[in-house]
Amino acid sequence: MSDTPTAEILKKVRKIEIKTKELSKHLFSGEYSSTFKGRGMSFSEVRDYHYGDDIRNIDWNVTARSGDPHVKVFEEERELTVVFLVDMSKSSFFGTVNQFKSDINTELCATLGFSALTNHDKVGAILFTDKIEKYIPPKKGRNHILRIIRELIYFKPESSGTNIGEALKYLNNVIKKKSIAFVLSDFMDNTYDAVLKIASRKHDIIGVRVYDDLEAALPNVGLVKVEDAETGEKQLIDTSSRELREDYASFFEERTDYFNSSFKKSGASIMTINTKEDYVKNLMYFFKTRHKR
Repeated sequence: MSDTPTAEILKKVRKIEIKTKELSKHLFSGEYSSTFKGRGMSFSEVRDYHYGDDIRNIDWNVTARSGDPHVKVFEEERELTVVFLVDMSKSSFFGTVNQFKSDINTELCATLGFSALTNHDKVGAILFTDKIEKYIPPKKGRNHILRIIRELIYFKPESSGTNIGEALKYLNNVIKKKSIAFVLSDFMDNTYDAVLKIASRKHDIIGVRVYDDLEAALPNVGLVKVEDAETGEKQLIDTSSRELREDYASFFEERTDYFNSSFKKSGASIMTINTKEDYVKNLMYFFKTRHKR
């Protein structure tokens, strides 16, 4: 996973745990349980029929065997499965103000993971680039959350591109029951709308788009040597060119529109976070608006 000394790994993981666990405890635990409901009603037991019971719940097999009417009793199935689909492509390791996009993704997963832990839910993760890099099956427990945080900090992906559709397909294949799936990415991809529609029929999907100001608008600073993070291609560009800056901004706007329209058409939720912002406000707004729906 990494050549980093164990003590340094533990120190960094512990630092994130302290920050996000307190955040989760004080701000999000109650909001989390209000926002995400259980999977519905599951069978609990069979008991004698009582006056006023719904006749639609009569268990006719038991009634026939015993000679007395019996009904099936159901209870809410509260336990949930939360899965983080995290973009590990090279473009996620970028940020010009406070943090890299990858740092924000890690803290968001930690905060949401500890909220899930408080509610006794399972948490898993799918780390992806233009292929599936690592799958961590959903489990409960603090140590499991810490393992996910550790992987998000130190995992070295084999590839560098982005394929969100591939990650959503994998989610559908490995998670059989309905889950709450957070897709954390800059969404610089425009080939996932069809797969998103299919995945959204089965899972409660939330797209979390994290971006940096420099990706939205190119400053006028003359000649600049740039490198594409995902392809490694290098070139010299003239940022004083108005046409170049407009094309650059247009590319970002197209990806933004695609993200917004794809998630809206599929019925999935979205959250957008700028690297210069405090993500806590975005999370709070998301929770408050979600459980009012």
